[in-house]
Amino acid sequence: MKKYFKYILLLGIMGAAFGFYKYNQPHKNIGNAISDFELSSVQLFSDFELNEKESNTKYLDKIIEVNGVVNDFSKDDSGVATITLDSGNEMFGVICQMDNMSKHKRSEFKIGEKVKLKGICTGILMDVVLVRCIEI
Repeated sequence: MKKYFKYILLLGIMGAAFGFYKYNQPHKNIGNAISDFELSSVQLFSDFELNEKESNTKYLDKIIEVNGVVNDFSKDDSGVATITLDSGNEMFGVICQMDNMSKHKRSEFKIGEKVKLKGICTGILMDVVLVRCIEI
């Protein structure tokens, strides 16, 4: 039993060291990251609407630059801004949650203006969702 205890202890120490490393890993700067795709909000939503499974394979967890027209803008209680871009569908859109760990050029957006944002795609619920977005 003592022989196995040493291996279990070693495995536990290695796991703790890996966890410590991942926890202290620096914040990935989306602004400096290279985009995997660049397209319009209408095209992004259309791709998901036509074939969600294929779009998940293509876009999920990828950095995407999306341009479009602001349909809605709001801030939550903690001050994190959320921008909804036009998708060509009256009921749904492309939701872009701004990165609260980055400095932004501005904090307010007007409905109807054109913007270009970069963020990480997390898929579609009813709207296509991008998180950790920044304005380009």
